[in-house]
Amino acid sequence: MSLTVDVRARVGEFHLDARFTLPPGLTVLFGPSGAGKTRLLRLIAGLDTPREGRIGLDGAVFDDVVGKVHRPVHDRRIGMVFQQPYLLPHRTVLANVALAVRDTDRTTRRDRAHALLERTDTTAFAARRPGQLSGGQRQRVALARALAGEPRLLLLDEPFNALDHPVRRQLRGLVRDLVDRAGVPTLFVTHDTDELAALADSVLHADQGRIGDITDVATALGPVPDR
Repeated sequence: MSLTVDVRARVGEFHLDARFTLPPGLTVLFGPSGAGKTRLLRLIAGLDTPREGRIGLDGAVFDDVVGKVHRPVHDRRIGMVFQQPYLLPHRTVLANVALAVRDTDRTTRRDRAHALLERTDTTAFAARRPGQLSGGQRQRVALARALAGEPRLLLLDEPFNALDHPVRRQLRGLVRDLVDRAGVPTLFVTHDTDELAALADSVLHADQGRIGDITDVATALGPVPDR
């Protein structure tokens, strides 16, 4: 699958200009705070609307300003994970994941949810509420929920930012495994060079609202200094 983005947007005095085609695998969207990374993800997800331009995924048009197309969020089949997991606090872990499954049969939804909890090592928490989980456990459940709808694209917006370093290292390996198994293009936002080095197949650069240069990891990290 191929995501193509060619959009301009404006929020107050901030201008975003993004032009790229997302390569296969896991692409890290890398840049400092305020560079437009989250704004871009909101546009791709359909949470915001571009001022001009077009976004499409394998022939499915998400946004086309000239053609007056804006496909709603629920019709884009995009899995999303944010810094906060945004799980429903009154539902169990199993119910949170099952609600995201794209099937009307209750048994099918529960079976797929159980499979994803097993894949994210959260089966033991199936009957708990989100408030009974640690931060890392909640993000594991959020990853399971993002995959539950069989997405065509994954967007992860600094999902480990609020976690301590040992937990972050564990979850990097989980994300790498989940992305490889899902086989869908993934855009992972970070400004952490360790995450970039551990996760990226390619790097999409953000700088003061300009997003478009795609490089390999070695180029993004720069030369290793002599010791």
